Amino acid sequence: MSEFTKISRLTPARMLFPLALVLFEFAVYIANDMAQPAMLRVVQEFGVGIEWVPMAMTAFLLGGALMPWLTGPLSDRIGRRPVLLGGVVYFIIACLATYLVSSIEAFMALRVLQGVGLCFINAVGYAAVQEAFEEKTAVKVTALMANVALIAPMVGPLAGAALIEFAPWRSCFLFIAGVSLLALLGLWWKMPETVNVGRTRAPLRRMGGDYLALLADRRFVLSLLCIPLLAMPLMGWIALSPVLLVEDLGMSTVEYGLWQLPVFGGLIAGNFALVLLTERLALGRSVLLGMWPIVGGLVLMLCGIQFSSVPHIYMVAGMSLMAFGEGLSFAVLYRFALMASTVSKGTVSAAMSMLSMAGYALGIELFRHAYIAGGMIGFALMSLLTSLLFVLVARPRVRHAMKLRAAPVVQAA
Repeated sequence: MSEFTKISRLTPARMLFPLALVLFEFAVYIANDMAQPAMLRVVQEFGVGIEWVPMAMTAFLLGGALMPWLTGPLSDRIGRRPVLLGGVVYFIIACLATYLVSSIEAFMALRVLQGVGLCFINAVGYAAVQEAFEEKTAVKVTALMANVALIAPMVGPLAGAALIEFAPWRSCFLFIAGVSLLALLGLWWKMPETVNVGRTRAPLRRMGGDYLALLADRRFVLSLLCIPLLAMPLMGWIALSPVLLVEDLGMSTVEYGLWQLPVFGGLIAGNFALVLLTERLALGRSVLLGMWPIVGGLVLMLCGIQFSSVPHIYMVAGMSLMAFGEGLSFAVLYRFALMASTVSKGTVSAAMSMLSMAGYALGIELFRHAYIAGGMIGFALMSLLTSLLFVLVARPRVRHAMKLRAAPVVQAA
């Protein structure tokens, strides 16, 4: 095929591809966010303890770390379109297979398989978006997609909590499969092929050398490490908040869902603030600003749990501030990590997805053990510790990246 002509202007018709992609992203995300409130029903049906609740999210994220190493390079060689369309079909089948499980072990294994759906979003889908649009247009499209995708963690817990009030918990996955089917139809109709599959490509066996080069690149590894450290407190909250709010504090599942709204509203607000600040501040400055609400919010949460008679108010307020700081920071840190290496971006994005998911899964397990050891205080202490590690690692990386980007301007002057 001939080289793909990049899109420089946005029109409603040209937005259908990214909208279909973000609908699939939304479906994959709510497969986690919508499932968490249902986990209390799952463990009840299978007759196991609540310690299995956060493990569902761990299993899902482990699935997300399994295949990006292959999906990214494979789409470089046979095309983005067939790999992504095949991934959506696979995810639909994995969701419908929930009706076949009859034990907690089988359910957790299926959660891993469902998590593989994450492997097709960043390593394949977002790579296609970056290739389909000119640079500035791609940034705008990515920002718009992020705003839509952020709705998933906000509405997912509430929708899941509401659905299981009048329907079996498996119906959550039937709904997710239906949303994914709509995304599949949109992608089949409008997704372009952005890879010149007729050009000679390096064999798949060579990708191991690329990944080894990335792991040996200290700048890339440290830049990537910032991402899971930033996200771990919120990931821990998503995994453990059903236990914290429902089991420990006696809330109903609907109340649990409603208390998620301020947290993920803070994340959305931070993302919109980043869009507004991008034109006014040097790229990276928002990350340095975001460190204040991140650490301050988690200190507030710890103090509220320790000294207040209404700990849930301080937990939600602190996590909302933390989420606002994450919204100010995440997209910039992702860009810095993506550009930290000269290895092909398909391989870089695949490595970022795989290592980030593995980091999230490890972090959730650390949060689970912290909660088992110290309850709500253990959860709050682990949240604060990871945020302080984030500041320690990210501050010098961000300042270094800002200096590198400012250097050409100084020289031009």
